[in-house]
Amino acid sequence: MTVPLDIVTDLAHGGRWTSLRTTGTGREWLWRRAAPERDNVSPGDTFVDAGGLEECVPTVRGTPDHGDAWSRSWTREAGADVLRCDRFTLARTVRGTTDGAEAHYVLTADAGFRFVWAAHTLLDLSDGAVLHIRDGARTRLFPESAPLVDLLWPDGARWVEGTWPTPCGLRLDRFGPDDGTAVGAVVDASHCCVHDRAERLSLALEADGQPVSIALWRNLGGFPAPRPYRSTGVEPMLGRVFDLAEAGPGDAARVPESGEVRWRLTLTTNCRCA
Repeated sequence: MTVPLDIVTDLAHGGRWTSLRTTGTGREWLWRRAAPERDNVSPGDTFVDAGGLEECVPTVRGTPDHGDAWSRSWTREAGADVLRCDRFTLARTVRGTTDGAEAHYVLTADAGFRFVWAAHTLLDLSDGAVLHIRDGARTRLFPESAPLVDLLWPDGARWVEGTWPTPCGLRLDRFGPDDGTAVGAVVDASHCCVHDRAERLSLALEADGQPVSIALWRNLGGFPAPRPYRSTGVEPMLGRVFDLAEAGPGDAARVPESGEVRWRLTLTTNCRCA
């Protein structure tokens, strides 16, 4: 049985999603942390992690740190949440469905503008949570994974590739207890499902003509120094890299001649993974 989801957002503080709750059971999916300094950030500041779901665009890692959206106020215009930046405008419309919720996005910019977008979703999960993605999906690992993989990291490599769920010998589908590690990965898939005890959360991304993926941030007490904490991110993404500056051909979304890119994020309490 599917149960609708209730979503709360904070337009004044980056358009951040502050609650994603299964209404039938009261299950809150989003992890949050106290970060009062978030109230006074300015564009270009180092990212302040308050948890929830952040709209990261036009990059995640790199410059600006976690993108332009999180440090700016959004507005409400004609039923949509709107972010206006120097090079692009992003509009988001969130609505409930019979089995969850959908978020529809439109990014407007000059033709040829390249970007990465991620629904940087930090989830409140138990040690036993499992992430289901299609077996064999191509998976990129980034340099923080170097001590954990079963190969010698190539000199200067920005990433290495393996297959889900154990790329290069590193099992990623289970979150597990804190072990002092923190790794990021990008999986060539459009949908995934988190199983945590009896609860399910499915996330799916659709974007015609654009690269889609599922990014994973599995921080089990390994980041940041010197005061690490646990945070686990499952992040539908347009693009195949965290840092736009590292994007090769096909690794970033690109605005076509129409001047618009449209995509849809669907969330349900059904498991939609094959």
